[in-house]
Parts: sequence; C-alpha cells; structure tokens
Amino acid sequence: MLDNINPYKTLFLDIETVPRWESYNSMPDNFKKLWDHKAQFIAGGKEQTSEELYERAGIYAEFGKIICISWAYFQNDVLVVKSFFGDDEKYVLEKFNDLCKEFPTAGTNMCAHNGKEFDFPYISRRMLINGYNIPEMLDTRTKKPWEVQLIDTMDLWKFGDYKSYTSLELLCALFEIPTPKDDINGSEVASVYWKEKDLPRIVRYCEKDVVSVAQLLLKYLRKPLLPTEKIKFSNA
Repeated sequence: MLDNINPYKTLFLDIETVPRWESYNSMPDNFKKLWDHKAQFIAGGKEQTSEELYERAGIYAEFGKIICISWAYFQNDVLVVKSFFGDDEKYVLEKFNDLCKEFPTAGTNMCAHNGKEFDFPYISRRMLINGYNIPEMLDTRTKKPWEVQLIDTMDLWKFGDYKSYTSLELLCALFEIPTPKDDINGSEVASVYWKEKDLPRIVRYCEKDVVSVAQLLLKYLRKPLLPTEKIKFSNA
C-alpha cells in the first residue's frame, strides 16, 4: 500500500491556527451572531456559552486564521525545515503559495497528519477567503483518486477504520519518535498567541510537529528515523 510513496519527493507540512479575533467580545456583531449559531452545535446540548467556546474558534476556517505554516522537504538525505509565520495571514499564505510553485506538480506529494480533515481544507478555504488561487497540489476537485497527491499519516493508520482519531503524539510514542508536545499542545496555541504574544514559541512547536510527521512516514515505510544531524532548521 505504501510502496508507491516516495518521501524524498514529499512536502511535509503542519499549520497553526488561532481565533481570528482576540476575544468573543472583539468580534464584529455579524460574526458574533454567526458564532452564536455555530456554538450551539459545538456545545452539543451542554451548558456552555458562545464566549466560553470561543477559544475553539481557531479550528474553524470561517472564524480562525493561519499564523504559521511549517514545512519540510529532503535535500539529498537531509530534512530541511522552514516556516512562514506572522500576524498577517495574507503574508503567510502568499509565501506558501509561492513555495508550492517551486515544487514540480507532477510527482510531488504533500503530507500532513490529519491533513485531509484539517490542514489541507483549512489552507484551501483561507486561500479563497484571502483572494488566492488554491495551489494545484491541494486542488483535488477534478482529480481522479489515483491522481491526488495528498498524504495523510493519520488516514494511512486507519486502514479503512473510521471509528477513531489517532493523535500524532500517540503514534510518535508507538513508533518511538521524540514527542513534539514537550512544550505546548494544540489546545494551548490560541492562549500563547493572544495572551502571551509568543509567536516564536508557536513556530518552534509547529516545526517539531512537521519533523514528527516526516519521521512517522519514514517509519510507515520501514525506514530508520532521521538522526538529529540530518535535520536542518532554517528560517524562511
């Protein structure tokens, strides 16, 4: 099943997202009304207010924004890791769009953990909202199944089982990959961004995630883990 995947022709990525506005009360009135409606479904009958649920707004592309896209690719046998990040989402997306144009569309895959449910559609939606074309690798609308270039390490782990979500942290533990969650986890990103104003900390976390995705795919392919000296972090 995995023999046709070439990790050396794969662009690995991970994104970090936060609520678009700092707080529920800072939302424009029209979006506040729309979030109130969305929050009813998120609450699922539990007694939670729209304001209490607002910290989760970042996982929805309609109410969130991308503050970091970390990506990695192989140069010979070295994994090069870079990031586009900032408060200005248009800048982050523009740089990522330019990056996608640098990679040959034919034969290049894009890989993320839970990418099919989160990273890939989130980027595509925010691209459209910000007035950009969707990068060709992400645009699957007219592609046949065997033409799709998107790899999801969580989807691969399901083997057709749709009952549960398997976290990257759990799979890293199973395959003895160093955990990327040794500082913060995804649920803390919004607070670190809006309250602590520590974007560099989020970038470091995002880059560790993307390295873990690359390591996980290597393990799926029965290849050895990359040693530290074969991973190069470089500011984009």
